[in-house]
Amino acid sequence: MSQASPSKRPRTVSESPKDGTTQDGTPNEAPSRGLAHEPLDYPRKRAMIACEICRSRKSRCDGGKPRCKLCVELGARCVYREPGIKLDAGDKLILERLSHLEEMLQSAMNSAQMSVNATKAAAHIGTSPAASTSTTDDTAARRISCSIALENNRLNGLGTWDSSVNISTMPKGHTTPALNLLQWPLIRDLVSQPLDPQVLVEMEMSRPPINLPHFPRPDMANTAVYASSYFDLVNVWYACVNPNAWSAHYRDATSVGFIQGADSCLVMLVLALGAAAHGGSISRHPHNVEPRGIDYFASAWKIIPNLAIRNDIPAIQCHILAAAYLFYLVRPLEAWNMITIASTKLQLVLGVPDRVPAMHRELLVRLFWDTLLAESDLLAELELPHSGIVNFEDIVGLPGPFSDVEGEYTSKDELWYFLAEIALRRLLNRVSHLLYVKTPTTAPTSKLARVTAELDFQLSQWFEGLPSPIKFPMTTISSGSPGQVCLRLRYFACRTIIFRPYVFAVLSDENAVADPVVKENCRKCLEACLRQIDHVSAHQVGHLPYLWQGALSLVSQTLLVMGATMSPKLAALLPPTISVEAIISDVVAELNRLAHLAPSLRLSAEIVQEAGARRKMFFDNQRSQT
Repeated sequence: MSQASPSKRPRTVSESPKDGTTQDGTPNEAPSRGLAHEPLDYPRKRAMIACEICRSRKSRCDGGKPRCKLCVELGARCVYREPGIKLDAGDKLILERLSHLEEMLQSAMNSAQMSVNATKAAAHIGTSPAASTSTTDDTAARRISCSIALENNRLNGLGTWDSSVNISTMPKGHTTPALNLLQWPLIRDLVSQPLDPQVLVEMEMSRPPINLPHFPRPDMANTAVYASSYFDLVNVWYACVNPNAWSAHYRDATSVGFIQGADSCLVMLVLALGAAAHGGSISRHPHNVEPRGIDYFASAWKIIPNLAIRNDIPAIQCHILAAAYLFYLVRPLEAWNMITIASTKLQLVLGVPDRVPAMHRELLVRLFWDTLLAESDLLAELELPHSGIVNFEDIVGLPGPFSDVEGEYTSKDELWYFLAEIALRRLLNRVSHLLYVKTPTTAPTSKLARVTAELDFQLSQWFEGLPSPIKFPMTTISSGSPGQVCLRLRYFACRTIIFRPYVFAVLSDENAVADPVVKENCRKCLEACLRQIDHVSAHQVGHLPYLWQGALSLVSQTLLVMGATMSPKLAALLPPTISVEAIISDVVAELNRLAHLAPSLRLSAEIVQEAGARRKMFFDNQRSQT
């Protein structure tokens, strides 16, 4: 692969339509939007001051107090806007959710009490809860599915009235990305100049393209090995190739010499990804050696243009697999381009779902979630255009098992991981919506505490719902499956960003730690942060889908720990200094190993390297003054 040298220096931060009427002035049963005026003598039946819920639904409000009729029916809190106060839609929704969280927390506690009572009742009659509710593998998968289907009701409002914004999607303009920490107190002193977070996009846009035309036709001697590696090591992450259909794909590709059609493209991409998985992480390969599977990918790349003008399931599948290989190559913008093309095709297909063949319907659901998950991961770190695929989330179901002519595909490990990843990604997006849309300090600590407690509760419920094959140990890194290891890392990343605003509060004002809630939540944040970056080699387990995202997560957590060590109050919440220094040193070394893979990672490594040096100077100056 050619190395990229940045062509630019990083950039521094320097009323609703009126009701229709008939010609004689009487109201229509179905108002027409084309009529712009009402007769002067038409009696208005709409309340002059509508509550926020009726405004959001564009419904008539009877102005009842303390609650209007609609809010009584929905069981929602009825809030009337004070005259003269104008809020934009985003602020209004955030404030509404903050005001509802207290009631929802109470509802959650009531539900928990009911669960406890049910447990006691089961014990009384001699039947354990585990026995009374199936603990089979199917039940575990259904439990994850139910948690995904129900979770929006907890924060999206008490019913269906609040549908204007889906808070389970990645918001625009959020402040979650790694480089945003460089604007935090103390942490901003660790870099010589503040960097605009958009600099990572600029650097990736400026890198040279992959040089593919020179690769000869690949050797097909190892296809069985690489296909096996794909289904053992890759399909767990994407779950978008039916193992039962592989033989048919391969046979059809062979009939045309692997040079044309969606089957040929799919086979080549499967082999490319299988070879990549078989060879281990690209970060451990010599710099001058071509990436594993690149010859298969080059053959698939010759077919992709013909699929780009098709709008069917096989074309979507190939674009997602191409994106998967580009993630392996640590080419995030190229992968985003493939994901965006797949998203456009998906939206066309989902617009006419009745035309999707029955044999492709399960695959369509999986491809939808693959696209949404990949886009969300990229949007979590880069400010990129949103494709609009999220608008179809309400009409697409959750993935189920593949089937063949003989019945259902029985292996559910990949499906378990896939469902767990969907639920966790939605929760991560929700955290960004509720805590990071503007700044982490827009809400007072009392309201922040309600939000973080609810989000942490949802994260705990997600963990408790994991079936045993993918349930990871909290305290130690085990030799479990790759899915377990990656879910553990992503769990602690999610917990860190849930409580990260408290660290910001203390970095801004040390006296904030006097509040026991603030202190405890800072401790939770730093503990989760250290658990994610300790044993940094564990991040290599997810090298195929998550190497780039994982590296930027390492940057975030390391900068957070560095800033915490410079705050006396936060430093007291950390383990012994020698342990923290060893963790930071390991992360710096790992980021230096990854730096050659992408300009964005090279800059990230340089940032952490400089931060470490300037942090050392900070402590040297402190010692000299004492």
